[in-house]
Amino acid sequence: MQAPAVGGVRVKHGNGEVVKLARGASLTDFAEKVGADPASLVQVLFHLGEMVTATQSVNEETLQLLGTELEYDVQIVSPEDEDRELLESFDIDFGSDEGDDSDLVQRPPVVTVMGHVDHGKTKLLDAVRHANVVAKEAGGITQHIGAYQVTTEVDGAERAITFVDTPGHEAFTAMRARGAQATDIVILVVAADDGVMPQTIEALNHARAANVPIVVAVNKIDVPNADPSKVRGQLTEYGLVPEEYGGDTMFVDVSAKSRINIDGLLESVVLTADAALDLRANPNMPAQGLAIEAHLDKGRGPVATVLVQRGTLKVGDSMVAGPAHGRVRAMLDEYGNNVEEATPSRPVLVLGLTAVPGAGDKFLVVDDDRMARQIAEKREARARAAANAKRRARRTLEDFMASMEKGETQELLLILKGDVSGSVEALEDALVRIEVGDEVNLRIIDRGVGAINENDVNLAIASNAVIIGFNVRPAGKAGDLAEREGVDVRYYSVIYSAIDDIEAALKGMLKPIYEEAVLGQAEIREIFRSSKVGNIAGCWVTSGLLRRNAKVRLIRDGAVVVDNTELSSLKRFKDDASEVREGFECGLTINNFNDIKIGDVVEAFELREKPRS
Repeated sequence: MQAPAVGGVRVKHGNGEVVKLARGASLTDFAEKVGADPASLVQVLFHLGEMVTATQSVNEETLQLLGTELEYDVQIVSPEDEDRELLESFDIDFGSDEGDDSDLVQRPPVVTVMGHVDHGKTKLLDAVRHANVVAKEAGGITQHIGAYQVTTEVDGAERAITFVDTPGHEAFTAMRARGAQATDIVILVVAADDGVMPQTIEALNHARAANVPIVVAVNKIDVPNADPSKVRGQLTEYGLVPEEYGGDTMFVDVSAKSRINIDGLLESVVLTADAALDLRANPNMPAQGLAIEAHLDKGRGPVATVLVQRGTLKVGDSMVAGPAHGRVRAMLDEYGNNVEEATPSRPVLVLGLTAVPGAGDKFLVVDDDRMARQIAEKREARARAAANAKRRARRTLEDFMASMEKGETQELLLILKGDVSGSVEALEDALVRIEVGDEVNLRIIDRGVGAINENDVNLAIASNAVIIGFNVRPAGKAGDLAEREGVDVRYYSVIYSAIDDIEAALKGMLKPIYEEAVLGQAEIREIFRSSKVGNIAGCWVTSGLLRRNAKVRLIRDGAVVVDNTELSSLKRFKDDASEVREGFECGLTINNFNDIKIGDVVEAFELREKPRS
């Protein structure tokens, strides 16, 4: 078929052909798929009002626009499919157990504790592991993910349970969702005195999205106004029907603070796992699983908390976790003891990675360090391209012309540094969602884990950015450099404060909105001629007041003759006056305007800044 001319450019017609592209693909990638010249696609997009280079990462919306114009069905490959394709190219099957049924052995259930803020999730975990974690949390809010394994006796046998503790603040929704994906069972904590709250429903939705069984822990049963039956009634409305009401959800009354019925809760978890799930995995294969959390340790380098889902992770294994890779130098359990190997459902702290993986990144053990490095590099390149495409807003010629006409759009640039990758990611997610209008933009130009270093400060100097430190401080000479160069560095330990400050800063960058306030009016009743100053208006102030430094307009027969001007002079008899009030006479002259007539009205007004909502 004849190639259609788009804006005078000849490009092959698609006729509905499917084109699969990775996130952050460039026009060169598109051109390779359809057998076109990248330069011609640049021209096509230019005629569609998009300015894009051939090698630039392009967002999904722009690729769809190009596909529609050329009649191609553009499909963006999901991150999961993208990673699966990458691993298949290395002959790795992620997410399934090797061997047959006889190779599978029972593994402990992985449990995530969810619920509304301040309903006692961390206190419950504290009671379970007999360690005080709450006291270390800023503002009493859990802001990191931790994983711990405990044991309990059920029917005379000792059974292990792995707990994943997810943060309680609503800004950590993405991390909490990942916790649900990594888990087998969810413990939904509801305070007996508060009942069902907004985050309770949010946590319930995450658990349902992950399609996992739920055990409800009705906490704080020992407080004076506790009403466990009310909690049961409320959750029945959301489809969680207690066993005693004929449903299939186990409700357990507990008190985390007084350590009441904790064993009963653990037993309920094991019984739910046995009844509803077939939790088995093959321990005799290369380990696979998830990086639950990661941070940069000053003495030990990148440290990742990983949850082994299948296989056995051993010291000396070559592993890749997201964009990080390395050889497992050492493994520690939740108490800091060295571990030689980690079996399915075992969380361990891994040392030896080259970089800090992201919370929720998949990890796997591969044959050698070379393969690990290749997989990590390809993952990093793809993630960078996707991030570039996401950050780069669609920019049309119309936008470009409009911004030139009204002056450049104000932009707040940020560099985020945090102690763990999950916190940085959650903070970034919360900040980019702040909306204060189209006049100002927020752009995060870099983010990372670990102390604020000199590279961060130098980047801030070059780009005029603000550095946000979340639970971290400057390292070495970075603090002195920032102070010397006047770089704005803000430190936070609670996410609320960071969000509020940045929102206030963005609103401060907005141009003020002014509203007009009429001060008063005066009627011209006589005109005096002066060879020096021209026509002088003899006026009677009929309402309000006239002020010398206020703006004025002249109204004749209801129509504005001259607007937004000023008074050249304002006098009471022969003396200068700063203002003249209602009921008094005055003489005035209007700046650069002499055509005044008897009966004209002089209206004084001022512009007052209107606070933004």
